[in-house]
Amino acid sequence: MKYLFLALILIFSTATFAQTDRKLTAQLQEAVKGFNGQVGIYVHNLKTGKTAAINQDTLFPTASMIKVSILSGLMDKIEKGELRYNQKLGYRDSLLYAGEDILGSFKDKDTIQLSKVAMLMITMSDNTASLWLQKLVTGTHINNWLDSNGFKSMRVNSRTPGREAFRSIYGWGVTTPYEMCKLFTMVRNGQVVSPAASERMARTLNRIYWDNNALAQIPPYVQCLSKSGAVDESRSETVLVYAPHGDYVFSVITKNNKDQSWTPTNEASTLIRKVSALLWHYYEPKDSWKPAPGIDKYMLNE
Repeated sequence: MKYLFLALILIFSTATFAQTDRKLTAQLQEAVKGFNGQVGIYVHNLKTGKTAAINQDTLFPTASMIKVSILSGLMDKIEKGELRYNQKLGYRDSLLYAGEDILGSFKDKDTIQLSKVAMLMITMSDNTASLWLQKLVTGTHINNWLDSNGFKSMRVNSRTPGREAFRSIYGWGVTTPYEMCKLFTMVRNGQVVSPAASERMARTLNRIYWDNNALAQIPPYVQCLSKSGAVDESRSETVLVYAPHGDYVFSVITKNNKDQSWTPTNEASTLIRKVSALLWHYYEPKDSWKPAPGIDKYMLNE
């Protein structure tokens, strides 16, 4: 019995070890060297099962990536019949989140379909739209959904009872690189709320306006699901790539960044592009695509 137990441990350890892509891990470690801040990365090749990671279970601010969780909670409410995807909503000035959001330009008592608000939340990362939907769904409901689906760390903090201490540290939401990838993989696999809800989410996550970092390093003819987040001290992006030789998902999240600029040369933004390009060419080594000369002037999304 003793030797059987030891053999099982050895088999389990070998299987776990085999899942780690040591070559890719080494390349990622080299890519983040010298970064002035803290970096978390998780990569999962969904065809081979192999992974590569740096600080994959460390807590990081989500910034706008938390909006995918809000969308998940929204779909749960729709699935239960408590909301309708095409229902009309009445905008009120009290919903305004100061900034340059499209929805923030609406007049008091204007109406808009819930589906369009959801599109603005994800595609444009509209904060007024996001907070409106969070108010409809509630942070508590979203967090309960996350908990019931096995998420230990990802939570909405802002405007959610009991999350004040976390909000003071992480802002709107908190997650890990691993759990961001888990949520995107669930969308791909039809496991968020229902296959139909997941399909609707995938269509929405496939049309992102903010495509100037990780997405800019992937050919435009390759379908991707993505969501980025950015505040002064943290820049992040999670992408699921339907690559020709096998789908893969990755999340790059940073915090405590020294460079807090809002220019294309920001250190964290540059790192996200670097990692995305590394992964594309790692998984598609025979592909000769690269960004077109002069593309930079067309990627100044603001």
